[in-house]
Amino acid sequence: MADQDFLPQNDYSRRIIHLDMDSFYASVEMRDNPALAEKAVVIAQNPLEHGGHGVVATANYRARKYGVGSAMAAIEAVRRIPPGELVFIPPNFAKYHRVSDQVHQIMHRVTDQVQSVALDEAYLDVTKSKLPDKSPLELASYMQECIFKELHLTSSFGVSYNKFLAKMGSEYAKPFGRTYISPEDAPAFLNRQDIKEFPGIGKKTQAKLRELGVNTGKDLKDFGLDQLLSTFKKAGYYMALHAYGIDLSPVVSSRARKSLGIERTFEPEVYSFDQAENYLLKFCQKVAQELAAKGLVAGVIVLKLRDRNFKTITRRQKLAKPSQDPDLFYQVAKELLDKEPEFVEEGIRLLGVSAGELEAGRYQEINLFEDS
Repeated sequence: MADQDFLPQNDYSRRIIHLDMDSFYASVEMRDNPALAEKAVVIAQNPLEHGGHGVVATANYRARKYGVGSAMAAIEAVRRIPPGELVFIPPNFAKYHRVSDQVHQIMHRVTDQVQSVALDEAYLDVTKSKLPDKSPLELASYMQECIFKELHLTSSFGVSYNKFLAKMGSEYAKPFGRTYISPEDAPAFLNRQDIKEFPGIGKKTQAKLRELGVNTGKDLKDFGLDQLLSTFKKAGYYMALHAYGIDLSPVVSSRARKSLGIERTFEPEVYSFDQAENYLLKFCQKVAQELAAKGLVAGVIVLKLRDRNFKTITRRQKLAKPSQDPDLFYQVAKELLDKEPEFVEEGIRLLGVSAGELEAGRYQEINLFEDS
């Protein structure tokens, strides 16, 4: 049987747009200070003034020509860019938030099905839009024009039938372009893309794939589902999905629910830490599964306890970074429970776990060394 017989079917009826602002932070600074137009602008603390420390948040396209990019040590920009061209600007996130809000106001003229991924990036489901007379590509053109005329910033758009292809389209269009990938064009488009263009395939996985002779989307297909699964386990399955342009994940509105959880009432009460922890583990796994299904990550875990006397408390723990990892959720919830031994002694009548501060998750890099 062909690989596609083992993979889910795409929903070709959807119309998804991915918006990505072009070098957003740097572009905002250049807009506000025209003297920067001929400079290589790097958004970071000047490492020469901070003991050599600092990380690049973003860089404009002039700086990128020197190989300077996001997450690079700022001192590397000093080494690569001529001093007369290089300008460091400390990030001003309050300003970037304000401009991002203005971009979102433009997006909401088209649809309220907007999933914010970052200040400069969002998905829109325009299967049913507020401007039904416009095609998805016309909607992208309309937003791009509004952003340019009203905010004096450039943006790039990808339009397709799922989030994965829409994101690939916006990357392909950069800067200040639009790409439409139709169901008919998707196979050929994916076949010719280098694996480094596939969202979610990180550098370590790229290196391993190249060792195996896999360099393009077509190579991924030819390598085959069986070999991808045996070599990369769970990650291999997602590579196969993407090689065939399959992505069923929904656009989750950022205005949607702010928390997600599960709780249970016990009769008789629970008097054992082991028993309570077993329930915690199951709850955390279910919450994580639902987050993954909705394309969300959580920034905080909340434990809810009620004893047989109906005393009720909630305890919260902020996560170091947003996650949908069930093991992390369980570890945090267990630590919160361990701090409330009197509830176990009195008997737990109600136990609950919820994930809060929800936000849309980015494509996660595939980790070769993750247990599957």
